[in-house]
Amino acid sequence: MDAKERMKIPRQPMPEQEPEARRHNFQEVPLGYTVELAQTEARRCLQCKKPKCMEGCPVNVDIPGFVKLIVEGDFIAAARKIKETNSLPAICGRVCPQETQCEERCTLGHKYQPVAIGRLERFAADYERAHRDSHEVVEKAPPTGKRVAIIGSGPAGLTAAGDLVKMGHDVTIFEALHEAGGVLTYGIPEFRLPKSIVQAEIDDLKALGVKIETNVVIGKTITVDELLDEEGFDALFIGTGAGLPVFMHIPGENLCGVYSANEFLTRVNLMRSYRFPETDTPIHVGKRVVVVGGGNVAMDAARTSLRLGPEKVTIVYRRSRAEMPARAEEIEHAEQEGVEFQLLTNPVRILGNDDGWVTGVECIRMELGEPDESGRRRPVPVPGSEFVIPAETFIIAIGNNPHPLVTQTTPDLATNRWGNIVADLETGQTSRPGVFAGGDIVTGAATVIEAMGAGKRAAAAIHRYLMGQDGEEEEATP
Repeated sequence: MDAKERMKIPRQPMPEQEPEARRHNFQEVPLGYTVELAQTEARRCLQCKKPKCMEGCPVNVDIPGFVKLIVEGDFIAAARKIKETNSLPAICGRVCPQETQCEERCTLGHKYQPVAIGRLERFAADYERAHRDSHEVVEKAPPTGKRVAIIGSGPAGLTAAGDLVKMGHDVTIFEALHEAGGVLTYGIPEFRLPKSIVQAEIDDLKALGVKIETNVVIGKTITVDELLDEEGFDALFIGTGAGLPVFMHIPGENLCGVYSANEFLTRVNLMRSYRFPETDTPIHVGKRVVVVGGGNVAMDAARTSLRLGPEKVTIVYRRSRAEMPARAEEIEHAEQEGVEFQLLTNPVRILGNDDGWVTGVECIRMELGEPDESGRRRPVPVPGSEFVIPAETFIIAIGNNPHPLVTQTTPDLATNRWGNIVADLETGQTSRPGVFAGGDIVTGAATVIEAMGAGKRAAAAIHRYLMGQDGEEEEATP
């Protein structure tokens, strides 16, 4: 099939649950490609000699290589091709914003729709998991005798662990919560990323030899210095993310029925409150829910709320739809499922009754002014435009900051004015020799795949540091 014939093939849609059905359950919304759909979509790839798509992948997946294997029908080989550089393909195929990364640079996308790289990645990973008899045998380097501690089992930590264990190092992940996975487990809803998928990817890492210790709070249970000086670890990677919620600091935030999106999603995802009374973790939503924010977390909170049975869920966002940072697919899914949007609107006060429970949210209309430092037009209040949205639950999803526990208990670890660890973005090296960091704890809130890229780069730098190949990595400076 030549390039002209490939260009005539339309992009293959992903089968999905119907909106009316899925708004009442927590089952995964996209159903995945069939073999026929996957091979048809894979045939659209032009197999460019200089593939631009790979330049957009933070973990350097051989995209033409795995897509070609799908065309040839060797689906397990396709998955293993991806795993050469990506330890979490089933996760990335579901939650990575390919439309702004690999797919954005797809040559076919210049005149037509780009190849659905993320959907093909998911297909290959799911096929391999469903058809293998046991965990694959992955070639590992001989043991080096070096031990690496990793703080946090989110995407950065898991990626660093997978790469380092393949390099022959002894790797232990320390996780504060009772389940591994970080934001993949507590933050992203079941209908977008099933926890069985996360667990399967973690089990693959364990099969490689990665050890995971849960319920270990670094800075309380044990410190960074104790891990290095007393427990005998030779290097350490911090991938604790940005899990400290940002609040609005408006009147009424202390009322019952007000949640940060972190708390709300953790209760539902990690503590399985959506299964109550099967589980012992109920969560109150009432008849009307208001979510403030315009990112993926706001969409997750709104769509999760909807599935818990309220009559109405409203997203309030102070800019227009064009400025919403959430993925277009997530916004569309929310709309399809019945979430209402109040755009150019900002909450100014949360109203409550004498018993201390939320009864409504007072908002003000906004209009867009001149661009701010982010390049987006700054929202400006319209005087006299206040109005009230009745609600029993108010969820705040306007961002997160890094939790200060690790940094406050680690002397000489440099941080910036926002509390992020100062680290070299190419190596992850911090101001402390042998201590590396990456992901949201360094950059602030970003995407899963960007955190994975940081974990991958840091793993390579840690390996060089441990083996003395480049001498000691240069320390980061504030």
